[in-house]
Amino acid sequence: MTATIRVAAAPISWGVCEVPGWGRVLDAATVLGEMAALGVQATELGPPGYLPRDPAELRELLGKYGLRLVGGFLAVVLHENQQQALEEAEESAALFAACGGDVLVLAAATGLDGYDDRPKLTDTEWATLVGTAGMIRDIAAAHGLRTVLHPHVGTHVEQQDEVERFLADSDLGLCLDTGHLMIGGTDPVELAKRYPERVGHVHLKDVREDLAAEVRAGRLGYTDAVGRGLYTPLGEGDVDVASMVRSVQAAGYDGWYVLEQDTALGEESPDDLPRRDTGRSLAHLAKITDSL
Repeated sequence: MTATIRVAAAPISWGVCEVPGWGRVLDAATVLGEMAALGVQATELGPPGYLPRDPAELRELLGKYGLRLVGGFLAVVLHENQQQALEEAEESAALFAACGGDVLVLAAATGLDGYDDRPKLTDTEWATLVGTAGMIRDIAAAHGLRTVLHPHVGTHVEQQDEVERFLADSDLGLCLDTGHLMIGGTDPVELAKRYPERVGHVHLKDVREDLAAEVRAGRLGYTDAVGRGLYTPLGEGDVDVASMVRSVQAAGYDGWYVLEQDTALGEESPDDLPRRDTGRSLAHLAKITDSL
């Protein structure tokens, strides 16, 4: 029996990232057009400024390609400057809701550019982080959105002990990002089994463990690792994607599975590389769902 799951994409799979100097950025018409050509029916928003921030313009653009909006990623500093974080969350939540989104994917940014350095937080700063996340949850809920916390490399919730601490201190659900969790030292399959009720959103990635181990040990920067092929099409890396999907499906998860293969396009990278890799991931995911 074939299960029906909701699959979306994200511009980061086409190399579109908020980090300065990340790589070559393809235009929105190319990215959205290739999503549609692959049969994807929804997308996350991508970094601020890539797609229109005016709701009417964004709805018109997505509609042109037959895409709906899942929601979007919001990386803000949660441990200080609380009012600024809340204002950014209000603006993003209003936009996501106005365009049909249903989830705000929150990350605890450090305030530094990129994802290669992480200052250590004090206990007071951590408490502020948790409290601000809860306030953002309430802001999003007022717009009809769910909020999930995204454990992410280079943020203040990255490593396994930080993920566990956040789960203990907050009632927010998690974005189960199979790649970032694995790079941070958390087995995403085991996490999903232990906390099925906390899985509020899923980002599907596959990862080369040899490069992930170098990042984890501090011998290789995250950005450099991405450029060396840290992320692979689903089924070609070391994440047990099939077991993770089966686990969350068995627990009753009915949200989106967002394909996110973080890509950095160099000047020599073929323009069709993201489309080909995403197509391979979609084919592998189809085999998994055929077996459910």
